[in-house]
Amino acid sequence: MVEHDALSATREAYDAAAPTYARLFRDTLRDSPLDRAILGAFAEAVRASGDGQVADLGCGPGPVTAYLDELGLAAFGVDASPVMIKLARQAYPDLRFDVGSMAALNIADGVLGGVLSRWSIIHTPPKELPIILAEFHRVLAPGGHLLVGFSASDDPSHPTQVFDHTVAPAYRWWPDHLAAMLRKSGLAEVARMVREPQPTDRRQFQEIQLLARKA
Repeated sequence: MVEHDALSATREAYDAAAPTYARLFRDTLRDSPLDRAILGAFAEAVRASGDGQVADLGCGPGPVTAYLDELGLAAFGVDASPVMIKLARQAYPDLRFDVGSMAALNIADGVLGGVLSRWSIIHTPPKELPIILAEFHRVLAPGGHLLVGFSASDDPSHPTQVFDHTVAPAYRWWPDHLAAMLRKSGLAEVARMVREPQPTDRRQFQEIQLLARKA
């Protein structure tokens, strides 16, 4: 497993925040019809391309993994935080949750029908993101789909911007720049959902979800 300071610091921060995080985000999808819609489209795409297993990478305490299971996908969760995984296993004992790093997944080549990465790349330093994207490509079967969510940079001349995340340092990405990085990794963009910031949002950033497919 690849280890580096950013991963270790992020893991420790999420271990400490895990109980609060689990309480705050237990019902994260209940009031978010747009998120439910894009996850539904992702599930349909996975089924259409062969219905393989789906890895929820950066699964946290597991509510989205459980939602994918409700949608009929063979979903399992992976997170770098052992405390998050412990909470996920307690909350959803019938589902599989593993401790692991997105930089070196303990998953065989080409076996997954889908990879979900909801805001789990945001703590990855920019120079290390190609390693993560290469892992996404490696574990996906041909025709498999990736759904990746992130906060958008607001300046194309600065495609990566640091922002003050509550738990750990994080990065925003210019959407076209990240889509180009996906293409370099062999993952072609299929669709894009843009959520504009709402007046009640603490951070006034666009939220982007990119659906991509492995050729």
